[in-house]
Amino acid sequence: MARDDNQLGSFLRSRREKIDAVSAGVVDTKRRRVKGLRREELALLAGVSPSYYARLEQGRDRRPSHEILRALVRVLRLGDTERAYLWSLAEPTPEPAEADAAPARTVRPGVLRLLERWGDLPAFVVGPSRDVLAATALAGRVNPAWSPGGNLVEFTFLDPRAHTVYPAWDEIALQAVAGLRATAAARRGELDGFVASMRERSEAFRTRWDSHDVYERTAGEKRLRVDGVGVLRLQFETFALTGPEGHVLYVYFPEPGSTDEEALCELAPPHDPGPPEERPSLGG
Repeated sequence: MARDDNQLGSFLRSRREKIDAVSAGVVDTKRRRVKGLRREELALLAGVSPSYYARLEQGRDRRPSHEILRALVRVLRLGDTERAYLWSLAEPTPEPAEADAAPARTVRPGVLRLLERWGDLPAFVVGPSRDVLAATALAGRVNPAWSPGGNLVEFTFLDPRAHTVYPAWDEIALQAVAGLRATAAARRGELDGFVASMRERSEAFRTRWDSHDVYERTAGEKRLRVDGVGVLRLQFETFALTGPEGHVLYVYFPEPGSTDEEALCELAPPHDPGPPEERPSLGG
């Protein structure tokens, strides 16, 4: 699939189509045949000329001022992640040099030692394209996607087991793409190849990517169906590891005293003093 060279315009159009005209204060006595706001309505609410806003969506002007960006954020009711994404599209950073295009996949020794101590929890480290770089043994027992060498996005969209593992697959799929888009904006150009590959291999991914949703879930709850156990409800927290690699640590944990905690204890392997699994990722 061809790369979208007008990402700013595509994002603005996708957000405009999600705004309810009535709640935005638009009085319209005619039956509406468009989703969300019309271009000229958004322009009026943002205080810009309709012709200028049309140029933004059409890609004929790609450098709106800070004042206009702030007005668009207000009218489109963008959240923090969406706002940062819009800013990155309007003020793109230079693409990384060739030597920096493939960040290190080696997880720091200190982080590996932490994973070793967390043998009773599913925990793993991913790179920007969601390659799993290292994990506790329990992580792979709870979810095959969390095993080193796997890729969270590829598993969700390309592995038929994903629909069984994730009872709420649609929600997981949307979150996976929205989070990947946020990372792609922060690491401009680095994930283009991976995104292009996923767009070609998965129509479900392509549809969600083209919806231009962007946000990050850094904490919450996830339901997973585990063989021989049933559905587990686990809380999770994510921790961005400092450094240029863009590594993120995921840690999942059960509610204390719950049946989920009991099930996780049964799944946990016997204590092994050896290091946690780590090998180069096959994804991305």
